[in-house]
Amino acid sequence: MTAEPIQGRRRLPIWGFILLAIGYLVVIQTVPLLTTPDGAEYGNFETVSEITRGLWVTTGLGCLIVLIAVAVLRWWRPVFVEENRLPRWVWLFPAVMLFAIVAGTAYSRLADKGLTFTILLLLGTLAVGFSEEGIFRGIGVVSFRDAGYSEGMVALWTSVLFGLAHATNIFSEGIGAIPQVLTTAIAGYFFYLARRVSGTLIFPMVLHGLWDFGLFTNTIGDDIGLGAMLFILADIVLAIVALVTIRKVFARSSSTSAESPAES
Repeated sequence: MTAEPIQGRRRLPIWGFILLAIGYLVVIQTVPLLTTPDGAEYGNFETVSEITRGLWVTTGLGCLIVLIAVAVLRWWRPVFVEENRLPRWVWLFPAVMLFAIVAGTAYSRLADKGLTFTILLLLGTLAVGFSEEGIFRGIGVVSFRDAGYSEGMVALWTSVLFGLAHATNIFSEGIGAIPQVLTTAIAGYFFYLARRVSGTLIFPMVLHGLWDFGLFTNTIGDDIGLGAMLFILADIVLAIVALVTIRKVFARSSSTSAESPAES
């Protein structure tokens, strides 16, 4: 991090952001090796102990890293407030994701685990949304904007880096993590749009957390829940919509600066 002021705040160059993201990944990948109960599988939580000792410890440290970085950089407003809004039709993306979450969550499996398990899992996944969105759609977006990148390149590179960050899961999941890199990068674009259309980073943080919550409920037990197919279908549908509309999104935003709201 450098101390060069930009509009009264500190500056973080792209290489500084990448180092921050790497440090974040090192923490969240190594800490579970020390705290997670023996026999626990990545993304599959069966007991309260696995949630608290695996998910909570990891995401708690991730959230702390985000908060410290934002405080040091003095980036509270540019990270959490989006001035350059997209038109209202872009709400289609988070709307489809919310539908998939509501319809695809495995409620019966949660009922079998009980209320305490459900609440702890929900809070843990919301912390995932806070930390990952804070790093990539928060600090990452501001860093690339400050470096002079166009909004299209901001969306591209923060999404690509978000996907590559999940390549570290190869150490815990093996080669099964490779397709996750592509799907996560695409999801990163959806979360970027959620930030732009809602006007705040808080919304994609919550959306991300709920999305992971719904997915994780379908991994409870010995087999994958049928609801997982709905999440996959939503990804496919939104990916197609994204390809069709991407020029419309960035043709509109390219005529506005990152500090000026787009017309809706």
